[in-house]
Amino acid sequence: QVQVVESGGGLVQPGGSLRLSCAASGNIFSVNAMGWYRQAPGKQREMVATVRSGGSTNYADSVKGRFTISRDNAKNTVYLQMSSLKPEDTAVYYCNVDAVSSVGLRNMGGWGKGTLVTVSS
Repeated sequence: QVQVVESGGGLVQPGGSLRLSCAASGNIFSVNAMGWYRQAPGKQREMVATVRSGGSTNYADSVKGRFTISRDNAKNTVYLQMSSLKPEDTAVYYCNVDAVSSVGLRNMGGWGKGTLVTVSS
């Protein structure tokens, strides 16, 4: 089983920046992909950005040019650098990990508990 822990949320003014971190741990043989998702009040959870093991990335149109996802494979950690933040970026941000277990080489995945990002003046 994979454990996922996010950090770095908080209150930031519009136009400001924030960096989120997510660390995966457990019986991990390899990580296929890691990603950030968010859920605003009253809305469904949506994909923000993902990065695969080879380095390919994918972004939601709403964050392209403002957010950057990066990954430290050695630490099984993924980061989300958020810039030019807008009030509509306010949400709980969740990290997702898609990995292969070192026990039996089974696919496994996990979600963190989320970290709140509030963009407000």
